[in-house]
Amino acid sequence: MTPDAMGADKKAALALTPVSRETEQRLDRYIALLLEWQAKTNLVAPSTLPHLWTRHISDSLQLLDLAPDAQIWVDLGSGGGFPGVVLACALAERPGAQVHLVERIAKKAAFLREAIRVTGSPGIVHLSEIGDIVEKWSGRVDCVTARALAPLHQLIGFAEPLVKKGAKALFLKGQDVEAELTESTKYWKIEPKLHSSRTGGQGWIVAIDCIERRS
Repeated sequence: MTPDAMGADKKAALALTPVSRETEQRLDRYIALLLEWQAKTNLVAPSTLPHLWTRHISDSLQLLDLAPDAQIWVDLGSGGGFPGVVLACALAERPGAQVHLVERIAKKAAFLREAIRVTGSPGIVHLSEIGDIVEKWSGRVDCVTARALAPLHQLIGFAEPLVKKGAKALFLKGQDVEAELTESTKYWKIEPKLHSSRTGGQGWIVAIDCIERRS
């Protein structure tokens, strides 16, 4: 991946999802760290590396417009930091903002901690199974997110305890979203709103404000 190609991809991404100069600098530090770690730990699909900014950064940033007032975010299965670290970078200038990153794989949790440190972003990493965290959660949550983690009906199950506490769920999904929604309604009563991804392709964001288990 040449610097010119990455520069062009970054320019395209920031045209889609503009950020402040300070946020851009935090994201630059995050991407540099990601590329350094990617050599020894598979954090993102290698095929997506030439389009890191548009495929991963912009894809994550667009969630902010769907929950503009959200302060406390919980990102489930944060992996390489999408969307959790990206959101934390963007929210660093917002007083009181906090992103909780839940990751069960120790190596990835270590990367996430380092990413939060080098970017100076408001994030807390939880090395834990998702179920253990969400069931015990006692504080406020405004928004719960997940990307490339599990089928939608499982994500809804993970998010249910937090949505019951008032959180909005935002799940980044691909072209099979309609089939996943159909499957989900077998288990859950939901009224999802679908937003097409700004980054093109067949991406969608599923927004859910209320979850009820079918008996």
